[in-house]
Amino acid sequence: MTELFSPFSLGRLELPHHFVMAPMTRNRANPDGVPGEFTPEYYAQRASLGLLITEGTQPNADGQGYVNTPGIYTDEHVAGWRRVTDALHDAGAATYVQLMHAGRIAHVDNTPHHRQPVAPSAIASGTDMYTPSGKAPTSTPRALTTAEVEQTVQDFRHAAASAIAAGADGVEIHGANNYLVQQFFAPNANERTDQYGGSIENRARFALEVAAAVADEIGADRTGFRISPGSQGGGLDEGPSGNDLYRHLVGSLNDLGLAYLHVFHFGDDELLADLRSLWKQPLLVLRGGRQLDEYERDLASGLADGVPVGHLALANPDFVERYRAGAPMNDADVATFFNGGAHGYVDYPTLSAAAGA
Repeated sequence: MTELFSPFSLGRLELPHHFVMAPMTRNRANPDGVPGEFTPEYYAQRASLGLLITEGTQPNADGQGYVNTPGIYTDEHVAGWRRVTDALHDAGAATYVQLMHAGRIAHVDNTPHHRQPVAPSAIASGTDMYTPSGKAPTSTPRALTTAEVEQTVQDFRHAAASAIAAGADGVEIHGANNYLVQQFFAPNANERTDQYGGSIENRARFALEVAAAVADEIGADRTGFRISPGSQGGGLDEGPSGNDLYRHLVGSLNDLGLAYLHVFHFGDDELLADLRSLWKQPLLVLRGGRQLDEYERDLASGLADGVPVGHLALANPDFVERYRAGAPMNDADVATFFNGGAHGYVDYPTLSAAAGA
């Protein structure tokens, strides 16, 4: 536990410990993408985590795939996120806004003005998602033109600048979990014949251009990047060259000098070790289903520098205090993850509240 609670430098930040709150979609934004009424309270309750990476936030209108997810590309979005960052800064914590373009993981009924989703190629994911009228297959996207891919890079740049204008300490580019950036990596989602398809270098090009544009706009030391090699559930197959693509990608991202790399690890330990050797800045490793007594293992081995916390942070606003004390944790109520409203969002009890009950 000693190493977990030692100070931690990440980009421009000096953090009190090695825990970080992982990004988690909560579907509680207003219909226009402005963070909802309870969002500042939700994040501020969890300020003891030190650095909080926000839920996925779309960088443009085409980036929305789910109902009531937030944006960061209009003046109204900036004002709404300012309420969140002010609340966190007042509570002594830092914020990175995650920039997430859903790509083909979308349904027309969830998007502004019922827009057809966009993706590297016009190939549906073959998966289902929730819409205002119930569960339905994701919509077949249209393929972005080369000019639109280039414009999307600039949209990420603009979104990063907007996040900083809203008071964020940095941004995390979401290159994971089957969304747009990762869709470019996978041959079964990317059949392009321009400079963004085909070879490993071409399939990684969009991700690297986004990272370079964001780093140029706000500083490499305020830019993080998330990947999830081998992630399941979105219909992607990165193919036999997938691991080589990640080695190329991470080596090239390392050259940009970004603040951190965030790996959602799905079990390929050999690849993870290779990425660690290629990456010279702080590395965050999220392992799904990790037990409490395993949190320090990656730090002790030198594999990771930061420990993202997901559902336990969602269910325990005082996760850090509970962990330090060896106290029992609240269980996360899965039924309220995406329901909207305060229940299951800002009403999880803290230890002090439970003691006073």
